[in-house]
Amino acid sequence: MVPATIATAKSKRAFATHTPFHPKLPATPAAQVFSKTRTSLSLHLFSIDPTAVLRPISKKQHLKQETKQFLKYLFYVHVGLVSLGLLVALVSVEVYERRYQTPPEWTFRSRNIFRAARKIEEPDYSASGIIEWPDIDNNYASLLSRLEDPDVDGKDLELPANDQDRVWVFGLQKLGFTRKGLDISMKSEEWRRGYYAALMGAARAAEHLDQWVFDRSRGMSCPKDYMIGPSNPRPKPVPYGGSSPPLEENCDPASEPPQTFYTKILTSTGFTSGQRLDAALAYGDYLDWKGLHESAEEMYDWGLDIAMGALPLEANHIVDTQTGIISSDATYVSNNLLKAANALAIHHAQTGRPSTALPIFLSVLRARKQLSLPHVPAPPGEEHSRVQRFLSFTKWVLISPSYPPPPPTGDEAPMRNPKAICEEAAIMAHVGEILFASSQDRTQRSFAHDSKTLQQQQSGLSWTRDAVDISESTLSTMNLNDLDERQTCAECLRSGMENWLAMVRKILKEEQTITATTGQKIATRRSWFWSGQDVENAEMNEGKWDHELQFVNQRLSHVQELLSREDALRKARGASLLGNGMIFS
Repeated sequence: MVPATIATAKSKRAFATHTPFHPKLPATPAAQVFSKTRTSLSLHLFSIDPTAVLRPISKKQHLKQETKQFLKYLFYVHVGLVSLGLLVALVSVEVYERRYQTPPEWTFRSRNIFRAARKIEEPDYSASGIIEWPDIDNNYASLLSRLEDPDVDGKDLELPANDQDRVWVFGLQKLGFTRKGLDISMKSEEWRRGYYAALMGAARAAEHLDQWVFDRSRGMSCPKDYMIGPSNPRPKPVPYGGSSPPLEENCDPASEPPQTFYTKILTSTGFTSGQRLDAALAYGDYLDWKGLHESAEEMYDWGLDIAMGALPLEANHIVDTQTGIISSDATYVSNNLLKAANALAIHHAQTGRPSTALPIFLSVLRARKQLSLPHVPAPPGEEHSRVQRFLSFTKWVLISPSYPPPPPTGDEAPMRNPKAICEEAAIMAHVGEILFASSQDRTQRSFAHDSKTLQQQQSGLSWTRDAVDISESTLSTMNLNDLDERQTCAECLRSGMENWLAMVRKILKEEQTITATTGQKIATRRSWFWSGQDVENAEMNEGKWDHELQFVNQRLSHVQELLSREDALRKARGASLLGNGMIFS
């Protein structure tokens, strides 16, 4: 019998030298590794060497593997974010390109600057509703420098060859301006139209920055009223939280004067008569705002000369050059001529000369009512199927629309379309305002109301009431897609309604004042030259203006609802890619 100690030692040696049993499974072919059956997959997993799975990995190798995985996923995320940002940027560029279309021959940088300026100029761009005119001015200045640079977008530009042409001699030369225009006639119509839009945009920004200064030390702009210096001895206090006011020695004008850009349009060769006329009228309006009424009148007269110079007939047989009144025997009247005469009449009315403005307004109104009616449009065709509409929409999304065709030059005879009817209503509102204001002047001179004054007030109210009725009825029947025409009609309706309400309130206030002081109604006041019939009619009309005011207030609430819907429609169409994408403005 073997001792226990010896048996135990032998068993330990046997166990130590015994090779552990590892079952060896047959090798699985490579084709079975990718088999779709669970049996092949499980056999492949059991064929893996357990020693290789359980082989320990050092911390350095583990950290290296984790870093590689992290960098790989980080690279994927960055590529995705960059691709998404690039896609959003491309879509944004396409959206604003369709809203503010630019000439295709401009460089991408110039087109992007123009779109940025137009985008900032929209009131809805900022959440606060404040338009940053310094940024707009910088964008337009940069754009104009590129368009006028021969090495960028201004190839082949040169000064006008003939410095004694009719536009220059009869235009700004007599006003004392220097010629700053260019000869752009060799450029395409799209390039010239875009250049004109850039100049007018720069002029708008310059008008808003007329009393602003630029602080060179801090690179910021502010109104001149806050500047500290000898030219502004009493500066305004800076609002709470604002920067410190600038010093005059560090300040320059925030922008070039507006006449710089208007002069470029008026003295360049290649713009249409309508474009030059719009620049002249805008410059005249700016001069009126500055209080330079004599210079403004000369500019309006020159605008009338531009319009008459493009007529096919002799201008003296159509318009009186001394008064601006359109002849009743005129056989051809252009849109530019009507626009120039109407602007001249508004200038006379605003500068305290209603007797001079009234005949011009009446002549323009008579000429408009003699215009030809537009052609009746063809009936709409059959409605397209859903497939055709889908294909059309897909084509519109994938293919950028072409640059819009050139607008009319204004030398053509206008048609009596809904927009022209609304413009007639606007002239009627001006006539009513002049008649009513003239009656107020007569009242102030005589300190009393007579029958002629009351008749003139009634006439002014009648003209204004008819203007409101015409504009409201025309607006309700207009096409929803004619945004510009609807805006013209809405503005006429708004101004006419405001004038109507102001007239009725003024008459009612005067009646109440005289009643309180004299104890008599204006309409029931007796005098030795009043007949008994007049007294009876006056007594029957007692309280007429109270009822008139109630009627106007009811009408005003209805008009306000109509105008609010109109503003919502325009905002929706203007902000939508589908609604306003094809309009060049």
